[in-house]
Amino acid sequence: MRRAPKDSAESHRLITRRGLILGGAQVGFMGLLALRMRYLQVDQADQFRLLADENRINIRLIPPTRGRIFDRNGAVIAENVPSYRITMVREEAGDVDEVIARLSRLVELDPDELRRAMRDLRELRGDTPVTIAERVSWDEISRIAVNTPALPGVTPEVGLSRRYPNGKDYAHLVGYVGPVSDRDLEKIDAPDQLLLIPRFQIGKIGLEAKREDLLRGKAGSKRVEVNATGQVMRELDRKEGQAGADLQVSIDNNLQSYVSARLEGESAAAVVIDCETGDLLACASSPSYDPNLFVRGISVANYKALLDNKYRPLPNKAVQGIYPPGSTFKMVTALAALENGHASLNDTVYCPGHLKVSGRRFHCWKRAGHGNVDLHRSLRESCDVYYYEMALRTGIENISNMAMRLGLGVAYDLPLTSVAKGLAPTKEWKLANKGTDWVIGDSVNAAIGQGFVLTSPLQLAVMASRLATGRSVTPRLIKSVNGVEQPTGHGEDLGLNENLLREVRKAMYAVSNNRRGTAYGSRIIEDAFRMAGKTGTSQVRNISSGERATGVRKNSALPWEQRDHALFVSFAPFDNPKVAVAVVVEHGGGGSTAAAPVARDIVLQALYGDDPPLDVYPEKDRGIVKKRQEELRRARPHTAGDESDRA
Repeated sequence: MRRAPKDSAESHRLITRRGLILGGAQVGFMGLLALRMRYLQVDQADQFRLLADENRINIRLIPPTRGRIFDRNGAVIAENVPSYRITMVREEAGDVDEVIARLSRLVELDPDELRRAMRDLRELRGDTPVTIAERVSWDEISRIAVNTPALPGVTPEVGLSRRYPNGKDYAHLVGYVGPVSDRDLEKIDAPDQLLLIPRFQIGKIGLEAKREDLLRGKAGSKRVEVNATGQVMRELDRKEGQAGADLQVSIDNNLQSYVSARLEGESAAAVVIDCETGDLLACASSPSYDPNLFVRGISVANYKALLDNKYRPLPNKAVQGIYPPGSTFKMVTALAALENGHASLNDTVYCPGHLKVSGRRFHCWKRAGHGNVDLHRSLRESCDVYYYEMALRTGIENISNMAMRLGLGVAYDLPLTSVAKGLAPTKEWKLANKGTDWVIGDSVNAAIGQGFVLTSPLQLAVMASRLATGRSVTPRLIKSVNGVEQPTGHGEDLGLNENLLREVRKAMYAVSNNRRGTAYGSRIIEDAFRMAGKTGTSQVRNISSGERATGVRKNSALPWEQRDHALFVSFAPFDNPKVAVAVVVEHGGGGSTAAAPVARDIVLQALYGDDPPLDVYPEKDRGIVKKRQEELRRARPHTAGDESDRA
């Protein structure tokens, strides 16, 4: 049936209207799409170009070269040496376990290192290079290079590793570096991005840790182009970082090596100070350890051996160890009494072998006593009773003030780990720390360096240098930074009465050069190098009245841990002091027998710069000294004029 013309016209109008509406909608949509495309392609072009570059270009840090450390003469004591390592990038490797399995068939992988590496591969960004093995040989690197197509994501690299050519000689001073740990990061509020690089090494103890700010340097960066999987296609550019500063320490390499060897076999420490500048010429603690073991990652067995050693090789006894100074403290007590007018140079004290104070007997080391003694004889023969009397006259406050004036009870600002402050006790200190009042017996004990008094070998060496010069000599360890000389520790005048100081020095001279002196057996017979000193023996156990009645047991009859500490302080030459030396031998017995001979050898080595001629020793000692010199030369071959270690 044919549609009526009227109906056909109406249908045509409807179709036309719908077409117009649909066409208009399409045109509108296309217009909006065109506007959006223009917005994205023109207005937002720079932003999207940047996002594309970020997906295509990675910026990676370049670790800086760590600053080197030299001795005062330019010998290298901490350096960087090439080290081959194998790294892996997770995103490039694909199946990490499979690649590791292939790699292990080519080189031997340390299980501990591999576990750390696998943890880093899981936790770090996929494009972060993670060290799989360090210090691999050239042959192993060659095998990796040949098999690169079968090891996606694996790269053999050449890096730098820390090395300490003098081994244990500088372990306590320079310290060592090691990988950044979680504990290290916890101590830093906003850690440098360098520290987040896997296995990046920082100073852990000693100078390496305390001057990390100078030694680390500033990181560089490089821009690399990567593909969709993160594989590096090419390096676009690089900005080199800033190498760490080179440090020159005040230590004399040959002297440090000699002192370390001379202390071998003892639990001991020795410090040598330049009286003019305050430079630490040697600072050794025995026994020591090889810091290179820690750089590589010390084994559990080796670390346990260090911890279990009764001689305690890990602490730096020279600056951390604190000991009762014993009779080496007597110069402090004497000057406190003389300077404050509580005694004169001509005063004498009668020593019957003890002094009774508040109903208690304080004994002299010489049971029969010394008779009448003055300042000179009391120091020469180390009479205790004289100093008991000086303590009663002057009081602990004056003694404590003089101790600090001479450098005791002070924590020196040195870039070393745990520099001890020691203790020059006062009444206020005891009340605050012990909760009891000071009693007169405390002053009597302190007068001879016992009781609460504690000092370090470093402080004793400072005291000797101040007695020798009359100046506030202060120890210095860093001599220069990148060639720029650092301030010395020459010091100002102490303001002590020069006449009194002169008499104390004369008495110290007699200790080493008078036949009745406690260190006469360790004298130097060359007039130009005569030594002034003071012996000290500090008790580490209480001696009961019963033992005194039957006879005090000799140190040789006691277990090692119960024997007295042996000390000696000195300066030389007497007429023109160049060096001050302090030696402490833990549980060594007596200062005159255990510490003074060591100090004499060190003094001569420091003054001569090499093994001294035998004729500067007493004739009776020359055979023993000659044998010892030969043994020590064999023990330290790396100091025998090797110019290859010079900067």
